[in-house]
Amino acid sequence: MTERMWVFGYGSLIWAPCFEVERQVTARLDGWQRSFCMASWHYRGTREHPGLVLALDHAPDAFCRGVAFLVAKGQEAAALAALRERELISDAYVEIQVPLTDPQVMAVTYVISPAHPQYCRMPIEQQADAIAHATGTRGPNRDYLFATVAHLDNLGIPDADLHDLAHRVRQRLS
Repeated sequence: MTERMWVFGYGSLIWAPCFEVERQVTARLDGWQRSFCMASWHYRGTREHPGLVLALDHAPDAFCRGVAFLVAKGQEAAALAALRERELISDAYVEIQVPLTDPQVMAVTYVISPAHPQYCRMPIEQQADAIAHATGTRGPNRDYLFATVAHLDNLGIPDADLHDLAHRVRQRLS
């Protein structure tokens, strides 16, 4: 393990990090899965029409492929402040340190708190409906989904579940 600050991104951080990056590599995190299990009434929806955003949901037999970002040397405090301002807008996310298995580093990441009211598990059809129609302060929820899928594909990290969801959202938009 290393002393430098690493951040694990699995959703929008992949395509929009909010800190200075020295290096990035694809990464694997065991025991967690990427899931649209967080209602968004800040960035990608409203309280009246919540959207959905990705979160890491604990799943002992699963793993999540994403990106490990090495924070630029000397920028660790600024990076952590920017991450906390962005990710901890509510207390639905919990900041934790996780051991990545590839590369073998400890990384900061944000996981969903299952006890929080924004935590939600819903069938894919309901997810598609919410994502197709929600818009928040950072734009349409569908743009978040489509950007995440495209960037994962570009990194060689295809996610069949997200592709299926994106297909269902596109059907609703046509």
